[in-house]
Amino acid sequence: MIHPQAIVDKSAQIADDVEIGPWTYIGPNVTIDSGTVISSHVVINGPTSIGKGNRIFQFASVGEGCQDKKYNDEPTRLEIGDNNVIRESCTIHRGTVQDEGITKIGNGNLFMAYVHIAHDCVVGNDNVFANNATLAGHVSIAHDVILGGFTGVHQFCQVGAYSMASMGSMVVKDIPAYVMVGGDTAKAHGMNFEGMKRRGYSKQTIAALRNAYKLVFRQGLTLKSAIEKLDTIESFPELQLFIDTLKSSQRGITR
Repeated sequence: MIHPQAIVDKSAQIADDVEIGPWTYIGPNVTIDSGTVISSHVVINGPTSIGKGNRIFQFASVGEGCQDKKYNDEPTRLEIGDNNVIRESCTIHRGTVQDEGITKIGNGNLFMAYVHIAHDCVVGNDNVFANNATLAGHVSIAHDVILGGFTGVHQFCQVGAYSMASMGSMVVKDIPAYVMVGGDTAKAHGMNFEGMKRRGYSKQTIAALRNAYKLVFRQGLTLKSAIEKLDTIESFPELQLFIDTLKSSQRGITR
């Protein structure tokens, strides 16, 4: 399953059924679990662990030391879960000791060509990053997020679940759950109501989220005042998710 023209360090732990193409380099302190397929011309450095059923395409660079000037070749880590697709020329860097020393990728993500995930990012499950989407350092992405092509996310931003950024968005503040943003600099343009319908949200749930959005984004309130008003409303899990992302924001929200 390992092409004779691939270079695999003796310390790497590779499951028996992992496929590795020609001219790929697997460095020391790399662990790759079963069912993962790695094309030709891929570079994977460690310490890096890669889960089951991943697909990594040619010219990807995975687990390289980061571009932060403070980084001094400390043994930080990259962890990648299961069933991710990492397309051509993606770059995913390890963490730094200035944070928790780890970059983490969850399960079921699609990273299209030329996506960059910088040091200390945490990416959840079932996200789609279109071509050339870029995360700066320390970014947190929840789950079921869509980033359009050429989207850039500023360091330390948080992006909530089920949110979307249109092509070319420059995101410099946090995006609450469900919210759609776009532009340079990105601004909010509604909620992902179509996605809610596809997930089977009731009309009552969608209406409550629509009203919550109007309260935060259309009434000219400060974020603190908007949250105080939302806290007086009888909540339910979908609404609470939206409220929680407002409360957890450290950079302020995209409005």
